[in-house]
Parts: sequence; C-alpha cells; structure tokens
Amino acid sequence: MIVLKAPQEQVLSALQSVAGIVERRHTLPILANVLIRKTGGQVQLTTSDLEIQIRTSSELGGDEGNFTTTVGARKLIDILRSMPSDQTVSLESNQNKLLLKGGKSRFTLQTLPAEDFPLVQEAASFGPAFSVPQKTLKALLNQVSFSMAVHDIRYYLNGILFVAEGKQLSLVATDGHRLAYASAELDVDIAQRQEVILPRKTVLELQRLLSDKEGAIEMRFAGNQAKFGFDGMEFVTKLVEGKFPDYNRVIPKNHKNIVVLGRTALLASLQRAAILTSEKFKGVRLNLEPGTLRVASTNAEQEEAVDELDIDYGGDAIEIGFNVTYLIDVLGNMDQDMVKLELADANSSALVTIPDNTDFKYVVMPMRI
Repeated sequence: MIVLKAPQEQVLSALQSVAGIVERRHTLPILANVLIRKTGGQVQLTTSDLEIQIRTSSELGGDEGNFTTTVGARKLIDILRSMPSDQTVSLESNQNKLLLKGGKSRFTLQTLPAEDFPLVQEAASFGPAFSVPQKTLKALLNQVSFSMAVHDIRYYLNGILFVAEGKQLSLVATDGHRLAYASAELDVDIAQRQEVILPRKTVLELQRLLSDKEGAIEMRFAGNQAKFGFDGMEFVTKLVEGKFPDYNRVIPKNHKNIVVLGRTALLASLQRAAILTSEKFKGVRLNLEPGTLRVASTNAEQEEAVDELDIDYGGDAIEIGFNVTYLIDVLGNMDQDMVKLELADANSSALVTIPDNTDFKYVVMPMRI
C-alpha cells in the first residue's frame, strides 16, 4: 500500500512539526519513532516522549485506506532532507518494513508495531477553552522564557506559570534571582482562575512551533495536563506539580528612583562592560547620579571597563551591582525603543518595565560587588 505520495517539502514539514520532542536515545526504542496512521486520505503523524504528545494531520496523497505503523523519526527526516525539495516522494508498506522512494533513490526502513506505541492518556476533563493569536503567545513566551530555571531542585521553577483569569492571560518565570511577567488580553472571560505550570521542554517546543501569524492557538487546562490546538496540530503535555512562588509579592511597588532611557544604548553599554567581567562572576556596577549612568566592571586580572550614558535623571545617587547576563537577557528580548528602570537603593530588587505599559515587568535581584 502507498501510505503517502507528496512533494518532499510537504512531507518533511509535517514530520518536522512533530519530531522536536523525539529523543535520539531512549529507554523505550519505540519512542524514537513516529506513529503514522492512515485513515482514508488523511495521514496522521504522532510523536511522544511520555510527557508530551504532538499530533498533526495532513492530506499527503497515497492510496485510500486504513494503515498504521511506526518508523524512526530522525532517520526519516535525515533521508528526506537529503532529497531535492520539489521531488515527489512516496512511502510504501512492505511487510514489516517501509519503502521510501524519491527519484532514483530507495530506502528500506525497519518498523515497529503501532500497537506498542505508548500514547499519552488524556485527562478526563479539561477547563474551558480559550484562545489568543499565535504571535501573541509567542511574544509572551519570548518575554519571559529566559528567566526559567534550568535543572533547579525546586522543580516548579523549571517552567512557566500560566494564569488565566477574567479576560487576562499572564505568564511568569523565575529562577530565584530574577522574575519576568508578561500578560495579554483574552477573547473570553475566564470566570474561574486557572493556574498551571508548563514544563521547560514544553515551553521550548511551543516557541519552536508557534508562528508569527494571526492564526489562533486554543488552550485548555486540566489538573495535570494542558492541551493546545493550532495549525492542524494537537499538543498535549503533562504539567509541573507544585506551588509557584507568589509573584505579586516579588514585584516591587513604589520605587522612588526612576529613569527612562534608550534600550539599545543601555544594552550596548552593558555588552561592552560584560567583556571584562570574570567568567564565574558576571558582575557589573551601575552608578546612577543626576544626569549620568555609569556602567563599570572589573575582573580577576585587575582589568576595568567604564562606560557612561547621559540620562534624564534627578533622583538619589545609587551604586548597585547586578549579574550583567540578567540585564542583557531582558533588554535583548525586548523590541521597544525606551526602557524604564525603577530602583529603591543598593540592596533592593530593581524593576525593569516598558514606559506607559503595565503588561510587562522584570524584577532582578542586586548582587554584592
């Protein structure tokens, strides 16, 4: 049976959309495979790592009829990548193998039975569905994801908190040293607050898959699962269990020393100072005085960098230290021209926001230098 017959780019695109979660080495060999399910003229591709499951359906030609099998996902992608994009490729079932043909090339691939493929058991009941444009969610993820912890023993920090309440969707990420918050308006009113923590791998996969198009992404949350639907794809993921820190208590209010300055100028200044910071100790000093911001760094070799920016500021003189990476991360992930910096003193967290915009907040702890 001819399972599919379509241009290489179409088949490759469908496969790549589901293959991001496939691990090359796994204790269960079948998880390196993609589940191919043919129903009539529709071909459904499914991958899983037991925590996340991604499924997409497309019309990829071939014979009408029903057929299921699993085949090595990475191998199939590597072969398809090596073929011209306009070439028609076909996948034929042949006993326990699949035959991939394209032009004068033929590849015989080993399969594993479809019934052995461990599908993720979907939650019995999900909360109300709500949606936002894909580009909105992608922007929110980009604004906060760099603040997620990596392999922290406080496992609930290795991900992003999603909060849907009223007509607002808020995303929060923190690694204990900094916290990023971003929010957007929803198309529906969520009567009952829904709060879930998406794991790090899910966040990175969503960032990879979401496009900058206006098309909507639909979300539904259950006690231990989240489900997303977009571009003909269905994405189911387990959630991180645990209590996320109360982010409202972390975000400073009423800092009296406020400076608004050009984002690109500040970013360039910090990047210059970062060159002379120590590898382990990424500290920079910010000296804020009326009219001037001085950025300075030193390292173990007693080298020093000093950079000055003219600013419109009339508040207290403050000298405060930061991990320069934390400041570069936030400025590099914003696209606004101006940025607002709010400070209390040398020992309090700083708040980075966008002037006249309450949808984004970034809190960063000071460090002793």
